Amino acid sequence: MQSANMLLRKIVRSSVLPFTAQHGMKKDLFPLSRTLSLSLCLKQDKSCEPSEKLDLDEWKKVMKSGLQEEVSEMVSEPKELSSLAAARETLEMWRLAGRAVPEKISEEQLKTFMECPSKSAKKKYLKYLYLKELYKKNDKRKMDEKRERRLEAQDEASKTDETKKSSFVCLWTSTMDKAYNWRAAQSMIFGQPLVFDMSYEKEMSFREVTNTVRQLVMSESCNRRSVDPFHIHFCNFKDDSLYQREFIKHYREAWDKLLITVTDQCYTEIFPKDKLIYLTADSPKVMKTFDHDKIYIVGSMVDKSIKTGVSLARAKRLGLETAALPLEKYLLWSTGAKNLTLDQMMHILLTLKDTADWKKALEFVPKRKYCGFVNKPVKDLKKTLDLINTLKLEKAREEVEKKFAKNYPKKYKLKQK
Repeated sequence: MQSANMLLRKIVRSSVLPFTAQHGMKKDLFPLSRTLSLSLCLKQDKSCEPSEKLDLDEWKKVMKSGLQEEVSEMVSEPKELSSLAAARETLEMWRLAGRAVPEKISEEQLKTFMECPSKSAKKKYLKYLYLKELYKKNDKRKMDEKRERRLEAQDEASKTDETKKSSFVCLWTSTMDKAYNWRAAQSMIFGQPLVFDMSYEKEMSFREVTNTVRQLVMSESCNRRSVDPFHIHFCNFKDDSLYQREFIKHYREAWDKLLITVTDQCYTEIFPKDKLIYLTADSPKVMKTFDHDKIYIVGSMVDKSIKTGVSLARAKRLGLETAALPLEKYLLWSTGAKNLTLDQMMHILLTLKDTADWKKALEFVPKRKYCGFVNKPVKDLKKTLDLINTLKLEKAREEVEKKFAKNYPKKYKLKQK
């Protein structure tokens, strides 16, 4: 039996081990050879009969079948990887040949390239990817060039304008601010008062209050830069109100330095009633001329839902005179309500105060709200507008009748009978 074991080891070393070394499975077969030798030794211990022989043919069959299974498993795993590698090699060859192939291609794009049905489809797909990559490179290059040009221009401007900014612009702004503040200070002593009624906070939403404050800030800046500014009064102004918080957001530290009068008193307690005129779009009385001796009141309200008569009712309760701007007298009003923003009202009043010209003043009305200025008498214009409207209605009726006759001829005939 010892000679048989020696013979078996020689066969394994000479035939099986070189085959496994070629296919990288040497480690897996060593325990197999050992188990065979051990099994033979155990058989020798159990039965020492000389008639037993080793069946080498069956053992060879078992070994060959195991090797074939392992080799097939190893071949099936890298199939997909090998196909992707082959596709990449073909792309590299096409790139070296001078064809339109993108430099960078993802795995998904490579899979779609492999799934193309024909060679021409593959070429078209690669050309599409190549052009896409080319456009991206060009866009990036243009953006980089723009950035470089902008940075160079900024550097040049900063170098050339440093002296100008430091010497002229800063001096100009400081002197103009001083001049504006001087005018505003003079208006607080000698100027005509203009009152903003701040008692409408409860009737507005948070968004409407913020819009009102924004318009008031614009009105104050416009008034400060005018030739003959008003002395602005914020009456009925409550401390720690939403108005005050929004003003502090806009002005910050400059809120306490503004050259305006802020008070919680009503305007009837400060000024005589016979001099007060409440400007409201709902007033039946139309303002004809600007009076420099009167004190005009503007309601600080931005009403998105357009609640008519609120400011008029307040003026009537206080027993004040009211007036409306003569919009219909000078403008061909087309659409929308006749309510204007606070900064537009400030522009109009400042222009009237300086020039007393209604046409110049009403140029600050948004052009979307009117067709043009009135050149004819109002009665003639109303007649022409009525005629135009009637003609439009007649044309509309004729078109409706034609459509009805076309769609329902029987009913149209019965209707005529």
